[in-house]
Amino acid sequence: MTHAARHHRAHQAGMTLIGFVFVLAIAGFFAFLIMRLFPVYSEYYSVVSDMKGLANEPGVATMPPERIRDLLNRRFYISYVESVKPEHIKITRNNGYNLTIKYEVRRPLVYNLDFVAMFDKTVELSRQGSVD
Repeated sequence: MTHAARHHRAHQAGMTLIGFVFVLAIAGFFAFLIMRLFPVYSEYYSVVSDMKGLANEPGVATMPPERIRDLLNRRFYISYVESVKPEHIKITRNNGYNLTIKYEVRRPLVYNLDFVAMFDKTVELSRQGSVD
């Protein structure tokens, strides 16, 4: 093997290491993003699950809005939902009720950068107990 061939092979190995470190850095960045975003989306799926569970509650469409809010807040307490405040919950009259929850979550990402996630979900609280 000539000196030039050995030098070329060593140079390729160095580039492979640099490429590997680059791929590792990108994978680490995405893992970091997932770790930051997962709790926010996990909480949202709890909100949706609690809303659908409430929609399946017997007789929910005939309950007064205050009782619906109370039942929903109890479900949120059990599910550790902390981002949804009373002002985010809207109950409108329909053939039964429409329950809408609209809120946003702002969390720090890195240094002075934050991310904002906005959520808006509506379920129908009907006399039949069907879910949107």
